[in-house]
Amino acid sequence: MMHYVLSCCSTADLSKEHFQNRDIHYICFHYEMDGVQYADDLGESMPFDKFYKAMADGADTKTSQVNVDEFVAYFTGFLEQGLDILHVCLSSGISGVYNSANAAKELLEAQYPDRKILVLDSLGASSGYGLFMDKLADLRDAGLSIDELYTWAETHRLQLHHWFFSTDLTFYVKGGRISKASGWFGTKLKICPLLNMDNLGRLIPRYKIRGKKKVIDAIVDKMQEHAQDGLHYNGKCYISNSACYEDARAVADLVEQRFQNLNGKVEIYSVGTTIGSHTGPGTVALFFWGDERTE
Repeated sequence: MMHYVLSCCSTADLSKEHFQNRDIHYICFHYEMDGVQYADDLGESMPFDKFYKAMADGADTKTSQVNVDEFVAYFTGFLEQGLDILHVCLSSGISGVYNSANAAKELLEAQYPDRKILVLDSLGASSGYGLFMDKLADLRDAGLSIDELYTWAETHRLQLHHWFFSTDLTFYVKGGRISKASGWFGTKLKICPLLNMDNLGRLIPRYKIRGKKKVIDAIVDKMQEHAQDGLHYNGKCYISNSACYEDARAVADLVEQRFQNLNGKVEIYSVGTTIGSHTGPGTVALFFWGDERTE
């Protein structure tokens, strides 16, 4: 039995059942909607359909990361049981949570000198970060030590690809990712931006594609271009979506049609409330293992 805990943040956007089945622990981010505080707890406090409907109806949302005190309390629970910890964080390219986890680690190392606390920046987000955690659980179950797993994760994290598109630019404009003028023209012309996460874990707009069908084709083309072994890819594929399941299903169908050797069916999850507060409804994200992200 491994005497360490594999842990992440709730922003890995898998289901509670998935985390439990894989023995992956998680700590919750927070968000505020119209002045009321909630935990980003995988849709338990507020179901995702209700959350995205409230956003579409004009509700104001703000997010807050896990703070140092919360990490101290969370980590202490495991350390008191004599367990070491490998905690993997949401990308430092979009959040400061990696710094909070490291600050907690430094505070606790003096109190628990015989225990290991390893903190890693995933350079990923949403269910791509979740797919990364799923692979780490596989390797832990195969017998890797905490140090071996940390080294593997640090070496391979940029091989996890994250591609996103959105059919609703409202919240990209609201958050300043797209200018008001671009948002207005984009909406009129049915432009769907195609974005990915770069090698620093930042979300970068890459292409402007006109029409939903074309952007669905384009995102799967990117998987064909970058996936390990191309069309012979035999790894897992996850998708997350923000209140646009039909679009996510269309992407999944096309992936399953093109990639005949997938490890199981494409798994579809919801974009959680932290990341969803910034994207709003209408975002589909595709995640797979591939060549190294270099830019």
